[in-house]
Amino acid sequence: MNNQKTNEITTGVIWKQILIFFFPILLGAFFQTLYNTVDASVVGKFAGEEALASVGGSSGQILNFVFSFFMGLATGATVIIAQYFGAEDAKSLDDALHTAYTAAVAGGLILSVAGVLFCRPFLQLLDTPDTLMDSSAAYVRVLMAGLVFTLIYNIGSGILRAIGDSKRPLYILMACCGMNIVLDLFFVVVLKAGVLGAAIATDISQASSASIVTWTLMKKTNGMKLSFRKLHIRAATLGKILKIGLPTAIAGSMFSVSNMIVQTAINHMGVSTMAAWTAYGRIDALWWMINQAFSVSVTTFVGQNFGAMLPDRVRKAVREVLVMEIAAGIAMGALFIFEAPLLLRLFTSNDEVIGLGVQISLYMAPFYWIFAVSEILSATLRAENYVMVSTVANLLGVFVYRIVWIKWIVPDGTLRQVLSCYPISWVLISAFVAAYYLYRQPKITRRMKQIEKNNEAV
Repeated sequence: MNNQKTNEITTGVIWKQILIFFFPILLGAFFQTLYNTVDASVVGKFAGEEALASVGGSSGQILNFVFSFFMGLATGATVIIAQYFGAEDAKSLDDALHTAYTAAVAGGLILSVAGVLFCRPFLQLLDTPDTLMDSSAAYVRVLMAGLVFTLIYNIGSGILRAIGDSKRPLYILMACCGMNIVLDLFFVVVLKAGVLGAAIATDISQASSASIVTWTLMKKTNGMKLSFRKLHIRAATLGKILKIGLPTAIAGSMFSVSNMIVQTAINHMGVSTMAAWTAYGRIDALWWMINQAFSVSVTTFVGQNFGAMLPDRVRKAVREVLVMEIAAGIAMGALFIFEAPLLLRLFTSNDEVIGLGVQISLYMAPFYWIFAVSEILSATLRAENYVMVSTVANLLGVFVYRIVWIKWIVPDGTLRQVLSCYPISWVLISAFVAAYYLYRQPKITRRMKQIEKNNEAV
C-alpha cells in the first residue's frame, strides 16, 4: 500500500482538499436529508396536518435518537480506518473494514427487532397525542424494520470517506433519493397509503443504497476489498472502534434525548405548534447537514494526517475549517430568518403553522454559528483519539441543562421560553470544548512532532 505519494489529503493544499472533500459530503447530506424531508413534504401536502405531525414530532425524535447513536458508532470506524489509511497499514485496514461491517449488520438486526417491539412505549413516554399514536407507531415500526439497511449504507459510506472517497457515496444517495421521491408519490398519492406508504418508500430506497455501497466495497475500492468470507469481529479492533465510537454515540444521542424532552413540552402546545416545529425542523436540517459535512471533513482530514504524523497540517486545517463553518453559520442563519415564510410553504399551506414556524426561526437561526466552535474542535480531538470531552460537554451542556431548563426553570413555558434552551446550551458546549482544546492540543502536537522526529532518525 503506497498512498503517501498520491494521497492529496496528506500532501495537497489544505483548504482546497477540505472543500473538494466537503462539497460531495454536503450534497450527500442534502440527499440523505431528503429521505425524510420528502416524506414530510408529500405527506403534509397530500395527507394533511396530522399526518405531517406523525412523520415528525415524537416519531421523528425517536428515529433521530436511533440514527444519531449508530452514526456515532460509525464515526469510530471512520476515525480508525482514516488513521490506518494515513499510516499505510494495509493489514490493520483490512481487519478494521471487516470488523466494522460485521458489527453494523449485527447491530442493525438487533436494533430493528427492538425498535419494532418497543416503539409504542417510547411514543407514550414522549406524551404523543392519542390522535397521532397509531399513525406515528406505524411509521416508526416500518422504518425500524429496515434500519439494518440504513446502518449498512452509513457504515459503508463512512468507510469510503475515511479513505478520501466522498464522491461515490454522493452518487449512490442521489440515485436512491430519486427512487424515494418516485416511490413516495406512488405510495402516498396514488395508493393513498399515507404515513405507512412514506415509510415503505424510504425502506426500499435505503435497501437499495445499502446494496450498492456493499457492492462498491467488494468490487470497486482501491486499497481495500470487502469479502463476505472474511467477515468477522476482532475484539481488539472492535474495542478501538468503540473507544471512539461509543462516547461519540452517547454524545450525539444526548442531543436526541434532549430534543425528545423539548418535544414533550411542544406536544402540549397543540397540533399546529407540533406541525410548525416539524416543518421548521426540515428547514433546520439544512444547517445541520452543513455542520455535519464540515465535521466529517475535518474528522477524515485530521485522522489521516494524524496517522501520517503531520501536526502542522492538522493545526492549519482546524483554523481554516473554523473560519469556513462560522461564516456558513452566519449566512444560513440570515437565510432562514428572512426567507422562513417561503421555505415553510414547502411543507404546509396553513397560515397559523407558517406563522409559528417564522417565530421559531427567530429563536434559533441567529445562533447557529456558535455551535461551529464545538463541532469542529470536538471532531479534531476525536480524530486524535481524544473523545471524552465532547461526551462530557454534551452530557452537561445539552442533556442535563435542557432537562433542568424544561422541567424546572420554565415548566409550562411559552414557545420562546422553551426554545431558548438551544442557543444557551450551544454557548455552554462551545466554551467547554474550546477550553479543553486549548489545553490539550499543544500536548498532542508536541507528541506528534517527537514521533515524527524519531521516525526520521530511524
